[in-house]
Amino acid sequence: MWVQVFLLCISCFTLSTLSQTQDRASLHRTNDRAGHCQYTFTVASPEESSCSRNNMKPEVDGVLSRLTLLEALVSRMIAGEDGGAGTAVGATEEGLQEAFTQVTGERNQLQQDKEQLNRQIQELQRRLEELSAEAESLRHKPCQQTHISGGNPRENRPASDPAYDIGNGAYQEMKAEVTEVPASHLFPEGNFTGCGELQSVGDPVMHKKADSITGKYGVWLQDPEPLGDLYTNKTAWRINAVGKDVRQLFAYEDMEQFSRGFPMKVLVLPEPVESTGATMYRGSLYYQRRRSRTLIRYDLASEKLASRSDLPHAGFHGQYPYSWGGYTDIDLAADEQGLWAIYSNSKAKGAIVISQLDPESLEVKRSWETNIRKNTVANAFMVCGRLYTVASYTAPNTTINYVFDTATGEGRAVAVPFKNKYRYNSMVDYNHAQRKLHAWDNFHMVTYDIRLGRANQGRS
Repeated sequence: MWVQVFLLCISCFTLSTLSQTQDRASLHRTNDRAGHCQYTFTVASPEESSCSRNNMKPEVDGVLSRLTLLEALVSRMIAGEDGGAGTAVGATEEGLQEAFTQVTGERNQLQQDKEQLNRQIQELQRRLEELSAEAESLRHKPCQQTHISGGNPRENRPASDPAYDIGNGAYQEMKAEVTEVPASHLFPEGNFTGCGELQSVGDPVMHKKADSITGKYGVWLQDPEPLGDLYTNKTAWRINAVGKDVRQLFAYEDMEQFSRGFPMKVLVLPEPVESTGATMYRGSLYYQRRRSRTLIRYDLASEKLASRSDLPHAGFHGQYPYSWGGYTDIDLAADEQGLWAIYSNSKAKGAIVISQLDPESLEVKRSWETNIRKNTVANAFMVCGRLYTVASYTAPNTTINYVFDTATGEGRAVAVPFKNKYRYNSMVDYNHAQRKLHAWDNFHMVTYDIRLGRANQGRS
């Protein structure tokens, strides 16, 4: 295409030159000696009457040079110099084709959207017509007559209701009979204070948080039956059980001083304590001596060792602990019926054994073997002569999952909800005077309110 334009320009230039010289030049055609056609032209000079051959040569040479340049340029363009232009033109045509395709697609999509909107409009118009027809039908439908009985609008009924005719027996007056039920039957355990089976455990209430690593786990108690005037049932006791030689027993005047962390006295025990199985009962601290099956009764008033005794065949120092470990092989507990030891031995093969102890001499009075293994439960405690076990020491929502009644010698599974709020409960002990559980849960000293039911409740 560019070659054609260029040739057109050359033609215009040639014609322009010829037109300018037409009135001054004359063209002659003759045959030469060889018989070829020969063209000659003559240009008259306005300034000179005649010119020599030598004077015309520069002008002819200029024209020839220009024609040579034009021929060379035409040859180069014909040989492929226009390839770049052709490529540019092709790229332009390709871009135009792509844009055309895109516009066509958008147009088709808009057409489809338009058709869909038209269908929706037709559907809405149809529904509007149906609703209008229904409203018109209801507007012309007569209202039913109603009968007002006794002037009470709540007793209005259509005239066609069979109850309108009282004489036909279709209408009958309904009467409500109220039977008085004693409150004790509705809430049988509301004021129950006797011994019974555990029904529920409340949410934990935090009283104190330990401020050092030695308070990771331990024992804290209140004596349900204190002796003497030196210490009362309000006195709180605490042992931090982390360490190799645990001997310090902290005494707090009351729960307020306990919460503030101000002990009124620190007692030094004669023998080191093993783990978190200690308990408080009738003016004495009962605990297991470290790395032994020896039980010790420490008198709080005299601050002396009052009695000691070995628990026959009891495992110790990691033989039969609770599931959380901590050398909790022997767990001492007190309830309404006295002092107890919760442990296991080789004869029971890891199953929990319960022994009732003499509070003075620590001798075993009677023992029971249960059918639940000690290392499968997290903690245990005694209430009204019954053993209760806690399923998990870390699960925030776990259960008390087993009960064994020493009165009948029978055990069974239960499911009383229990919460480990701080997710590492290492000690649970029952205080029958307060009807509360004391617990040590991951640096936190907490209590749980409990509710007991009658002795025959929950049994099949």
